[in-house]
Amino acid sequence: MYYVNREQIERRLDMLPQIIEVLTQTGSHQEPGLILAFAEERALHLSIEVVTDVGSYLIDGFIMRDASSYEDIVDIMLDEKVVDAELAAVLTGLVRLRKPLVQEYFDWRKDGQGKPGADLPEALATFAQNVRDYLDRELQ
Repeated sequence: MYYVNREQIERRLDMLPQIIEVLTQTGSHQEPGLILAFAEERALHLSIEVVTDVGSYLIDGFIMRDASSYEDIVDIMLDEKVVDAELAAVLTGLVRLRKPLVQEYFDWRKDGQGKPGADLPEALATFAQNVRDYLDRELQ
């Protein structure tokens, strides 16, 4: 029997509506200004953490192969059919932003280069639903 910490997964997934709202609001401004730019960066950072934390809980709970990187967490979710290839591509692009956002924040560009596309809010909502569907399917 698997031990999947569904409570911790849900706590993280429950953050996504707020993150999506911030990303949607900040993405609607051509020149968001400093406060909105920082809000967007924080929302991106949190979305990365949610995706990788949830992926790690799934990997640990279902005793999947060990991940070697943040991108590999997404690859494992793709291999295990938690997400499809289209969603995995968006999520991989997202998690690749972790290093620039967290370690190279002083070089983070405000001109839109390296930022995820406008499809990210929808992709995050789909991710949450896919994870819940996967849990329901695997834990029945």
